[in-house]
Amino acid sequence: MTLEALNSDLISAPEIDWDFLLDAPLKILVIIVAAVALNMIVRLFIRRFSAAVAKGTVGSTSQAANKFSGTAVQAQRAGTEPEVIRERRAQRAKTVGRMLSSVTTIVISAIAALMILDNLNFNIAPILASAGIVGVAVAFGAQELVRDYLSGFFMVIEDQYGIGDTVDLGEAVGEVEDVGLRKTQVRDLTGTLWHVRNGEILRVGNLSQGWARAVLEIPVDYTTSMDDYRDITAKVTAALTRDPDVAPAMLEPPEIAGIQSLSAEYRVIRTMIKTRPNLQWKVERAFRAELMDEFDRRGIHFPVLQETVLKTMPQAESAPGQTTTGQRRSADEPRSTDAAPTAAARTTAATRIPAQKHRAEDSPSPLPSDDEIRTSADESGLDSADKDD
Repeated sequence: MTLEALNSDLISAPEIDWDFLLDAPLKILVIIVAAVALNMIVRLFIRRFSAAVAKGTVGSTSQAANKFSGTAVQAQRAGTEPEVIRERRAQRAKTVGRMLSSVTTIVISAIAALMILDNLNFNIAPILASAGIVGVAVAFGAQELVRDYLSGFFMVIEDQYGIGDTVDLGEAVGEVEDVGLRKTQVRDLTGTLWHVRNGEILRVGNLSQGWARAVLEIPVDYTTSMDDYRDITAKVTAALTRDPDVAPAMLEPPEIAGIQSLSAEYRVIRTMIKTRPNLQWKVERAFRAELMDEFDRRGIHFPVLQETVLKTMPQAESAPGQTTTGQRRSADEPRSTDAAPTAAARTTAATRIPAQKHRAEDSPSPLPSDDEIRTSADESGLDSADKDD
């Protein structure tokens, strides 16, 4: 190709539409870059927020708790290992950060996609209308789902409970095995795994957060004075402090609150022990076992409840010759048309009356039995038949 032919081709070629390149493509590029930059900036704030959650400075209502929220200080105050606190905080930060990052990416991407379609001269009005209809439908149909996620989000931020805690969620009481934004899994004492939606949790009783307390109701008879019981409690406490398994679980010595209730046989003394989380039941069992041994060494027996058993006299059995209502007349026996009673029947009816009075006097209950009522009814029928004759 000669130089003249090349020049003629360049002259005849269509001119580049720089206005189009500077219009839609440039705007789309700017939208994409702005969306990516905005997503990165928002994620930066989310990471800082997650770091604040991990440090324990989010979700606390008092300034003192925010000021003294170090791991060592909180571990000493709550009686929990520092590793456990750091692990729970890391879990909270990871959950919160993952949720916020996902929501942010979805929202920014959706807005950027709609802006790109608008710059490409697509009519996005039907899309917006459809999105509005879908949004209304989702608002009505997914109310419970939205409430579950919001409740789970605030539960994680406020650190209401975590994995390994023993909680009371109403019907589900047990150890938390998994905490999510939509549901919580709780394993109860029988091994049943409960899946509880976070939106249905109206109250949370955390039995293992911070510290716990072992509450013992000890029945003591009146021959043992309060001074003796205090001395026994001191001996039991000394024995428990020497136990390497129980001593680390006790945070404070036992506290004798006093007499809880009184009865004719004994009085109930309440004793409380501050323990580490999830170890109150272990301390209760060890304290009861050592208390029984100390009672045996001192010759003290636990009071026995007095029971009163009320018995009624058994109903008198029918005589061998006496027939019951069902046996008085068999189905194959023809019914007698003679209304007049026989002499034997009158004699039997006459002899039943003194026997009934004798049984009524001996019986502890003045009420007549069923057989006596039936006999009286039969006798009244016989007497009316005699009068008719």
